[in-house]
Amino acid sequence: MTTATDHAALLERAGELLRALAAPVRIAIVLQLRESRRCVHELVDALDVPQPLVSQHLRILKAAGVVAGERSGREVMYRLVDEHLAEIIVAAISHAGEEHS
Repeated sequence: MTTATDHAALLERAGELLRALAAPVRIAIVLQLRESRRCVHELVDALDVPQPLVSQHLRILKAAGVVAGERSGREVMYRLVDEHLAEIIVAAISHAGEEHS
């Protein structure tokens, strides 16, 4: 049985997740990682965003449990932790593109 406290904690975690996703660069990163694992320089090239900014956004996404990094030689390869996270982004983009009356 779920208590009101458990429910409130769940809603808080969901809010934290949505806040972590609520930046255009982070949305773009999630979309890139939806396609395949990427290292920082691949994200920099794909998004045309400076490396320090990409790294900062990756730290936020990693802290929120959205992405994970795995060392591969000298580079860290980033991947989505869960495909559901990309579905949230795709749904938000679809909704944003719809005309609403």
